[in-house]
Amino acid sequence: MLLADVFLALGVRADGRQPDALGWTLLIAAHVPAVWRRRAPLVSFLGMVACVFPYHALDFNHTAPIVVSLAGLFTVAMTGRPLRSAIIGTAVIGLMLGVKFGQGMAEGTQALRVTGWIVAVILLGVYARVHQQYLASVVERAERAERTREEEARRRVAEERLRVARDLHDLLAHSITLVGVRTSVAAHVLNADPDRLDRAAVARALDDIADTCRSARGELRATLEVLRSSPDEAREPLPGLDGIPELLSAARTAGASVHADLDTVTVPPAVGAAAYRIVQEALTNAVRHGGPGPTVQVTVRQGPGGLAVSVVDDGTATPQLPPGTSGFGLLGMKERARSVLGTLEAGPRATGGFEVAAKLPLEGARGTARATTTHLNPPTNQPTNGATALERGSAG
Repeated sequence: MLLADVFLALGVRADGRQPDALGWTLLIAAHVPAVWRRRAPLVSFLGMVACVFPYHALDFNHTAPIVVSLAGLFTVAMTGRPLRSAIIGTAVIGLMLGVKFGQGMAEGTQALRVTGWIVAVILLGVYARVHQQYLASVVERAERAERTREEEARRRVAEERLRVARDLHDLLAHSITLVGVRTSVAAHVLNADPDRLDRAAVARALDDIADTCRSARGELRATLEVLRSSPDEAREPLPGLDGIPELLSAARTAGASVHADLDTVTVPPAVGAAAYRIVQEALTNAVRHGGPGPTVQVTVRQGPGGLAVSVVDDGTATPQLPPGTSGFGLLGMKERARSVLGTLEAGPRATGGFEVAAKLPLEGARGTARATTTHLNPPTNQPTNGATALERGSAG
């Protein structure tokens, strides 16, 4: 800017006289504040005005300081609010016209032509400021969108990990429970009096263990296939209320006395799957922790507030859990209920035993309820087709 103004002062003929020593001093001094025009634009511009004003008042070459003056004015307009830029521009124009009209009417009239350049520079600075703000907002929105995508990706990964953990628990915990129960039966029979050894009972227990292992292996393979498949591939239907009778039969095989009061209703698949998993986990806990031959009451009824699921046992044993923990099974049941906007309460009863009660909203449910009551007792010598239902998991 200094070289440009020196060139204008020496090479361009304009109104005003050639700068002398004082004029050159004022012209060069006007460029010194320009060094800080980015850091302190208003203070820098006022320093320029303090040098340029006496320069023009002494009637030196009026074209020479035009570059530094317009550059300072542009910086002020670009970095400040439009109102401040308008006030400063008006003050500059008023000051310039006051000086020029003080030198004569002709001088003042010619100065009016310069006001257009001043207005143009201010408008250009305001436009640059608006454009700069627009670009900054675009960058900020892009960064915010990227952060949102990353957070969404992390949330989906966490949800998928939770779903996989829940499915594996539903599959493996139930299978291991039944294998343990049947192994205990076989061990008890084998340790009995050899004269009273019931080889058929041992064979049935071992067959049940083999069936459980085969079923668990198949369901685990199905779960892994779903995890490896793409989201667009079709998935197997979720288990629903129609699968609960098989859970009851499996509990019979494990030695529990089960009484059921079931409503036949049509519910959304997610609600049916949640009810199935809750009953499955509650029956497994009753078989595992309820002591020998527990009595279990399973109730699934439709009411005004949704589907009520209740599993109550009279077991005397308690889960072997560290103090302050509720076990992954209870946590999984609560998560199943919350997944369909429902609630679940679980805990020991005052009269003994354990109770699980869930309330699942029936949004969009169809069908009418038909109450049925089934009384299931422990089997005698007959095997059952529902022997592996408790360990039956779902890929979903």
